[in-house]
Amino acid sequence: MIRIKSAFALGIHAFPVDIEVDISNGLPQLIVVGLPDTSIKEARERVRTAIKNSGYQIPADKITINLAPADIKKEGAAFDFPIALGILACHGVISPEKLANYTFLGELALDGALRPLKGALVITTGLKNHSFILPSKNAAEAALAKGTVIFPVQDLKETVEFLNGNKPIEPISNSAYKNTPPQQGFLDFSEVKGQLAAKRAIEIAVSGNHQLLFIGPPGSGKTMLARRIPSILPPMDFEEALEITKIHSVSGSIPEGCDLIRERPFRSPHHTSSAIALAGGGTQPKPGEISLAHGGVLFLDEFPEFRRDALEILRGPLEDGCITISRAKNQVSYPANFLLVATMNPCMCGHLGDRNRTCRCSLGQIHKYRSKISGPILDRIDIQIEVPALSFQTLTSQETFAEDSASIRSRVCACRKIQKARYRQKPYDTNSQMSPRDIKSFATPDVQGRKLIEMAMKELRLSARAYYKILKIARTISDLAGCEQIQSDHIAEAIQYRSLDRQWWS
Repeated sequence: MIRIKSAFALGIHAFPVDIEVDISNGLPQLIVVGLPDTSIKEARERVRTAIKNSGYQIPADKITINLAPADIKKEGAAFDFPIALGILACHGVISPEKLANYTFLGELALDGALRPLKGALVITTGLKNHSFILPSKNAAEAALAKGTVIFPVQDLKETVEFLNGNKPIEPISNSAYKNTPPQQGFLDFSEVKGQLAAKRAIEIAVSGNHQLLFIGPPGSGKTMLARRIPSILPPMDFEEALEITKIHSVSGSIPEGCDLIRERPFRSPHHTSSAIALAGGGTQPKPGEISLAHGGVLFLDEFPEFRRDALEILRGPLEDGCITISRAKNQVSYPANFLLVATMNPCMCGHLGDRNRTCRCSLGQIHKYRSKISGPILDRIDIQIEVPALSFQTLTSQETFAEDSASIRSRVCACRKIQKARYRQKPYDTNSQMSPRDIKSFATPDVQGRKLIEMAMKELRLSARAYYKILKIARTISDLAGCEQIQSDHIAEAIQYRSLDRQWWS
């Protein structure tokens, strides 16, 4: 019997698997046990054909393959490669002692070539201090893990030659992949005319990672503003980029030729997306749009047009920064700490409150349209701001000055630096993540500010969650102004970003 080390990814966690191969007398057959899925059971034909086309022969024996531990469901074709090597080792083609030094991953083509697999980075980061032999197309991604040695191979025959000492393969370490390419070009805020209030709200939202909702008529520039948010997001450090890359590795959405995702994600799912598309799912749950937006922006255009059950899924991630997907046999958690940016019209026709256009909606239609967004979801969105239609004079203005994204980004980075220093002993680093206990320590307003927020609570009938949201926003506004103490004008500005939830839904 031969035992070979392999692994598989469940969520963003790695689980080691021992592949036991036994050859005995009996009818010629290849049996796979250990809770394999259909793709693993089909490995029998792929492995036989790949071994034959690589120039090796398999005697007509009974071959039994066990995937241990046997109580965990396993899926994917990444076990093809180690199964084939185990069979060859049982027939003396490879020395069994050589196999014990490596962990093998990869899917076999019928000609013996190795195809790339999903989740390679998750496995190499989860199993530290291991030496891996895996497809060369996964080498750059897998080598990002610290403390691992990667041997990239092209096919089954090359691997056999390497293990027998007939062909050397240069190992790869993670230090070779830390070079940072030039930043991609983004849309710039200097291209947006007017909308100074909306730009200010975006700067505050990005600085403190506060959720943002734009309300305005069609053509007012809501989507235009949202698509320029990536240009002012702060840069990522290596650990944050590694976590984002792991999520995209599991979903198989890493661009070809890319090893490390160095730009924050900007996900913009269509409003016809289902609840599973947003949350993730499947027999072995894969990440959805909510998790793929981790560390970046989740942009939901036409917010009320999304299905009600899909929007309600946002409740947990907006509060906890993660999402847990439960199935009958397993439970997977993915990080989901994203900046939500949503847009909507004030009514179905979009012209309610527009001075230049007449609204054609009845009172019942307006109520039905707004009721698509529940109060709990609206309450979790920190900043809600109107984006009015631009006048002809503003559109045709010849003024050339408009603040560019680089200037806004410098202020955002300075504000994030203040927050990171303040919360250095905490498990978070932005104002939006403060707990009620920490708000008492870090977001206490002055006397005038306290009176102002007390008046707002009574007059606007704000909830307890809205009260804490106002303090968090005021903390970010104070940080942007370079003030240690939250003042009354900071509270006043924060309140105006929360007034819409009662003005529009009362």
